Amino acid sequence: MINVIGLGYIGLPTALMLAANGNEVVGTDILQKTVENLQQGKLTFEEKNLDTLFKKAVDNGIQFSTNYQETDMYIITVPTPYDLKTKKIDPSYVIEAVKTTVQNAKNNSIIVVESTVSPGTHDKFVKPIIHDAQKILGKTLHLVHAPERILPGNMVYELEHNSRTIGADDIEAANKVKKLYETFCKGEIVVTDIRSAEMSKVIENTFRDVNIAFANELAKIASYNDMDVYEIIRIANKHPRVNILNPGPGVGGHCISVDPWFLVGDFPELTKLIKISRDINDSMPTYVLKKIHDIMKEKQISDISRVGLYGLTYKPNVDDVRESPTLQLLEKQREHLAPELKVFDPYISKKIAENQYFNFEEFLKDIDLVVIMVAHEHIKQNKELLNEKVIFDTQNIFENSEKVYKL
Repeated sequence: MINVIGLGYIGLPTALMLAANGNEVVGTDILQKTVENLQQGKLTFEEKNLDTLFKKAVDNGIQFSTNYQETDMYIITVPTPYDLKTKKIDPSYVIEAVKTTVQNAKNNSIIVVESTVSPGTHDKFVKPIIHDAQKILGKTLHLVHAPERILPGNMVYELEHNSRTIGADDIEAANKVKKLYETFCKGEIVVTDIRSAEMSKVIENTFRDVNIAFANELAKIASYNDMDVYEIIRIANKHPRVNILNPGPGVGGHCISVDPWFLVGDFPELTKLIKISRDINDSMPTYVLKKIHDIMKEKQISDISRVGLYGLTYKPNVDDVRESPTLQLLEKQREHLAPELKVFDPYISKKIAENQYFNFEEFLKDIDLVVIMVAHEHIKQNKELLNEKVIFDTQNIFENSEKVYKL
């Protein structure tokens, strides 16, 4: 039996995928409400095709509990935030999960950590727990790092089709985990050591962060010189060895906006480019806010309450608001003690911000300037409703439009 620890954005789809493919699974979470919802057949977040996977997993007997199980295979998927001051990883969730796991584990158990961690985290924090448990409890325990590699909005597909990395010091344990993942993973599964697995996952997201920072810097240059950054990038990307990502109002989510800080925190003198890239991307909500005020001045809009932000999530077509650029922008606005901007997001049904609307037409009725922060399909399908509005499109959904303000 496999005990998946942590039933959030990574743990729940992983547990469901394992169960749906014939594995005996118990999903564990410390949040009673999360477990109760799942036991009652209620998903805790929206995700494409997750409901179908949930039904199949339930039909195959998946169980949900607040208790760690006594078994020989654990998959830990708890959060790994970073310290805002030091930029170093906060490993406390992983540490607590591993400590509890070793108390319940059978002899010869395998503990798989899927949580993304900074290079050396297992050596510094996890292995000592394993070693102490082996001495005190007399158990043989095996540690494996298999960093998750899925994208919100396409989790189910990517769980099946993305390649995976299995990092372990014990090749026999690595092969057992590989065999388990092969029950659902159609992508290549690479076996390596733990430190290489740690580093490879962090640099995947760091690479994208640096690329986005380059695009955002290009957007600022293009805006200053009255050029179209999207046209420039489109043409540049026709070169066979160039692949510039799109600029945007900021970088959110719990991967690209977080993982690079692990490297900056641990190697401050060696991460100049990564640090500058993080600073550029973190500056974008402030840059957007400044442009909002410039547009208001140009269009003679004097009342900031007549400005509305479309989109609260960190990316299109999901309900995930972690590290959301819109929420960052609103925080910058509050720092200046300015009135709150109006906000609307079709994917957010609970109140998480002041002046938040839940009806799109009412939202539009009360604003003159709409700032498109997220490129949800909803806004693409309702472009015509914005015809009478001043539009600041940070996502380039209004292509080739001279009437629309861009980054």
